[in-house]
Amino acid sequence: MVAEVASSASVARTRFAVAQPARTVLAASAMSVTKETVARVANLARIALTEEELERLAPELDNIIGWVEQLGEVDTANVEPTTAVIPNTLRLREDVVTDGDCRDDVLANAPQAEHGFFAVPKVIE
Repeated sequence: MVAEVASSASVARTRFAVAQPARTVLAASAMSVTKETVARVANLARIALTEEELERLAPELDNIIGWVEQLGEVDTANVEPTTAVIPNTLRLREDVVTDGDCRDDVLANAPQAEHGFFAVPKVIE
């Protein structure tokens, strides 16, 4: 709706404004992940890590951020958003009652029944 009403210049400004923060985040993440950063994140997440784990996790997280930066370099301007790579269709059944008209059979198993309903003890005084 907005794209139909807005001029192409304002749409371009809008797309640039939306894309700009993402570039800023990627540029800021170009720093390497240090042991102190991992300790800070672990503290915020309430995860206790030993010194060995901090040493091991810092390069792993740095590699993960590097991979995310590589994904940010991929040109996806002409790629349609998808939720799956293969077409999915739901297999629906007919919406019909298959167990109806057996009230008396169901109530036969009830400890107590009144007027065609389950009778239960009063719980609110």
